[in-house]
Amino acid sequence: MSPNATPHSPAAPESALAEKIARAVDDGFAEQIAFTQDLVRKPSLRGEEHTAQDLMFRAMRERGLAMDRFQMDHAAIAAHPGGSEIAPEHSDAPIVVGTHRPRDERGRSLILQGHVDVVPAGPADMWTHAPFDPVIRDGWMYGRGAADMKAGVAANLFCLDALRRIGMQPAATLHVESVVEEESTGNGALMTHLRGYRADAALIPEPEDEMIVRANVGVVWFTVEVRGVAVHVREMGAGANAIDAAYRVIGALRGLEESWNAQKAEHPRFRDEPHPINFNVGKIEGGDWASSVPSWCRVHGRISLYPGIDKAMAMRAIEDCVRAHAREDAFLANNPPRVVFNGFTVQGYALEEGSAAEAVLAEAHQTATGRALESFVSLAYLDARVHALYDGIPALCYGPTGKGIHGVDERVELESVKRITTAMALFIAGWCGLEPA
Repeated sequence: MSPNATPHSPAAPESALAEKIARAVDDGFAEQIAFTQDLVRKPSLRGEEHTAQDLMFRAMRERGLAMDRFQMDHAAIAAHPGGSEIAPEHSDAPIVVGTHRPRDERGRSLILQGHVDVVPAGPADMWTHAPFDPVIRDGWMYGRGAADMKAGVAANLFCLDALRRIGMQPAATLHVESVVEEESTGNGALMTHLRGYRADAALIPEPEDEMIVRANVGVVWFTVEVRGVAVHVREMGAGANAIDAAYRVIGALRGLEESWNAQKAEHPRFRDEPHPINFNVGKIEGGDWASSVPSWCRVHGRISLYPGIDKAMAMRAIEDCVRAHAREDAFLANNPPRVVFNGFTVQGYALEEGSAAEAVLAEAHQTATGRALESFVSLAYLDARVHALYDGIPALCYGPTGKGIHGVDERVELESVKRITTAMALFIAGWCGLEPA
């Protein structure tokens, strides 16, 4: 494709240009690996993402992007139907956006988005290497966040570097967005929407095994608070064990999970999934002393929703499930548990087939990998829902191969990162068009 490609020509770049782009990615890949390692070394847990965002701000500014760093507007988030509950643990780290503007706006605009927040690493002694020490072994980079999704965040910058290395830049406005709160609310991505950032398509290089996500679930986080009656264990029969009661509530919620899975035939994208709806007990805390019957217990849970399911309806169903169980429980009938929503309350989305953006990505992927682009449905939350539901644009979630995500020994395959970065640069060439840098 020539540098003068129009927004209506979604063909892949011509082979000579594609070869130049591939070589340019390869020439800059050692620097890309080093930058990704620097990012992994920032332990950007929830509320602690400031240094990672500082690194992203500096990297974007050094590349000449027009910079915007801003805080989340809690009131605006709460007023939006896509906003999640803002708990005291909600991050106050800034959102960082860098914007490229061409000399001659001829192509289609694009958002490249990624998140720098990571989940806790768990016990460090279970890892082969320290969680925030980005060791490279056998072609894989290890470390919390290496796959999810700091390799993708780096690729958002280095695909542009590859184009610049061959003397070209996008012929359309392009926003690079670095967000937080992806792992707990999705409010960071929503805040970019509320800030007014828009484009003709969005690409998010989450670790998706070099495939594109066709649909993903919505998510609700909640806590069930149970009160018991504390007594000395010698008088156990006179007390009421809050932890035991909480397990009974968990059993009721497993029933809700089962009933929602039984509805999968009504949701075509998910009917072939063996277990599309997952209720996870992610954390339990309760009690004060081994020889005292516990008087309190909190169960922190997460359940998924099919795309199209209204989150308010799902939240009511969770409350109704707990309430119905309590009415039938000899103790809980007079001591009903309390349900608190304290994180994700978001709907899922489905990516419609046949968009021009997906066609351009398919061509770019074929050129970069030699394989046809495959799709799948994800049972995880993805920030793509903001762009799909509220921007109304193709939201392409497509990224490198990773393993151990949210678990021990998280890692990303470096050759896969190189292929994805090449495909991203090719996609920008085909979607935005190119002009001399």
